[in-house]
Amino acid sequence: MSLFCNSIDTLYPKPSLPHKSHFFPLSDTKLRNLSFAGFPHLRIKSCLKSASSSEIDMVRNKEGVFAPKEKKVVVLWDLDNKPPRGPPFEAATELRRVAEHLGRVVEISAYANRHAFIHLPHWVVEERRSRRSLDFAERKGEVVPEEPYVCGVCGRKCRTNLDLKKHFKQLHERERQKKVNRMRSLKGKKRQKFKERYVSGNEKYNEAARRLLTPKVGYGLEAELRRAGVYVKTVEDKPQAADWAVKRQIQHSMTRGIDWLVLVSDDKDFSDMLRKAREADLGTVVVSDRDGVLGRQADLWVPWMGVENGEIGEKDLVPEKRRRFDDEEVEEEEGDGLFSLAYDEDEREEMRVESDGFGRFSVSAFSENEGDFALSDSDDDSDDELSF
Repeated sequence: MSLFCNSIDTLYPKPSLPHKSHFFPLSDTKLRNLSFAGFPHLRIKSCLKSASSSEIDMVRNKEGVFAPKEKKVVVLWDLDNKPPRGPPFEAATELRRVAEHLGRVVEISAYANRHAFIHLPHWVVEERRSRRSLDFAERKGEVVPEEPYVCGVCGRKCRTNLDLKKHFKQLHERERQKKVNRMRSLKGKKRQKFKERYVSGNEKYNEAARRLLTPKVGYGLEAELRRAGVYVKTVEDKPQAADWAVKRQIQHSMTRGIDWLVLVSDDKDFSDMLRKAREADLGTVVVSDRDGVLGRQADLWVPWMGVENGEIGEKDLVPEKRRRFDDEEVEEEEGDGLFSLAYDEDEREEMRVESDGFGRFSVSAFSENEGDFALSDSDDDSDDELSF
């Protein structure tokens, strides 16, 4: 019978499975080659990551492939407290660019009352005043432009800026009004298609109108922010109405799986909300003029002037505590995955590596000056003498 079994084993050998060790991948030869005679002062630091720190959320994308979960970012802008100091479209675009370094921007909302949209900042007043004085000088012939003004819609050349405005209003603005009236007479899908083709989709006219026509009220803050993809919410004309709207949105963001919250404000009344957001494991970034009370409650503070000027990059968006954690992970990756050695001139430690013969090793360290690892008899005696 045994001969029959041996013949079967010879004909059909069992597949050999590779043995996976769950311990340190160190061999005896590597341990013998390690020499610690030249390192009299050593401190051993474990570089093995825990299971909780190494877990990565994986989600299935459109192609059916699992990939790391993308971070979600929400931007809340308090326009009453922090209006743009320059062109609103450029400021909103730079703010979005900075927020995209943290992850995928799912929402950018701006809150203000109607006074923020009808108010004319100082830079707008000065710009309009200088443009008006230049137009009068060109009409009188005191200033001659080096190049003629070109219409952005039809390409016609005009001698002065006033002539270009007159041409635009008499020709293109009238044609635009006819198309709008035609759109209003349509209904359903026909109206939507006509609007997308002749009204909303006419980017040449929209660009020329922003440059030549002056808004009747304000300076086009709401329209420029909407053009940049910002959801603009006009709140009631009550004290702290915009603050309450922002606080409600922060609470909503804490319950919808948002990873990063970017708050553009200098109002210190948001300190409690930021503290609650951090307690809910929500990353917070404050964009303001100064690093005050509100900035200290957040994970990261970014200057508003730097955001508007495009001076903030991805390297500037690493909080101090997160940067410290990242440095520790980099130190772990630079090693061989076993342990790292650090020098200490004040302490002298001895390291002992033992093997049990089955591929498992134990590393122990003892210090001559500290008694944290072992308790001697003298220590027991001293404790007895101090006890009453």
